[in-house]
Amino acid sequence: MTETKMFALVLYPGLTPLDLVGPLQVLSALAAMKPEYEVAVVAEHTGPMQTDTPVRLAASHRFEDVPEPFALLVPGGQLPTIRAMTDETLLGYLRSAADGAQIVGSVCTGSLLLGAAGLLDGRKATTHWTFLEVLAGFGATPQTRRWVEDGRVVTAAGVSAGIDLALHLVDRFAGAEVARTVQFVIEYDPQPPLGALNWDQAPRAEWAPLRDYALREGLAGHPDLYERLAGR
Repeated sequence: MTETKMFALVLYPGLTPLDLVGPLQVLSALAAMKPEYEVAVVAEHTGPMQTDTPVRLAASHRFEDVPEPFALLVPGGQLPTIRAMTDETLLGYLRSAADGAQIVGSVCTGSLLLGAAGLLDGRKATTHWTFLEVLAGFGATPQTRRWVEDGRVVTAAGVSAGIDLALHLVDRFAGAEVARTVQFVIEYDPQPPLGALNWDQAPRAEWAPLRDYALREGLAGHPDLYERLAGR
């Protein structure tokens, strides 16, 4: 009998839905094509949780239901994600689940949660461009790339980059033919109406106060961690 390989995607209050749902759609397509793979959305409980949009999401499993996933993927968000960096229930699960996982991944600021769990020290990693330099506070080396693979740790940049990362994982584990088929299934062929992004024009100065506010408010009760990250 083929051993089941479980992809566990983490849900917590206030995250950005596309950070979770983008990779979830890709990996669910993989599971439909290759029955040795399964996908679960894991959280502290299975009740509906708010996101940073009007939609609410609910997990399929509790943390204790999936203690040893094959792969772990952590979505990001804004201020709620910064607050989650001190959620010991969440961080405890990330540490224990990551211990035996073949892949430990993140999308967007989900990498900050990996960092807070002590999983990025000495690794190359990326995140949303607004928080990129914050990664250094966790001992990581920030990379300006769509996604970064450093051993078993894979991190994606902001939001939609999670789809690219998930397709890479399908390619890695099931091969290019399956990955290409999944890309057709979800009709992933980006053609943004305003064209490709020019990263020299990213509104870094305008968004810096929002980043600083999120760190200050999200870590208000944790001055040591705030100084470590804000004083990077």
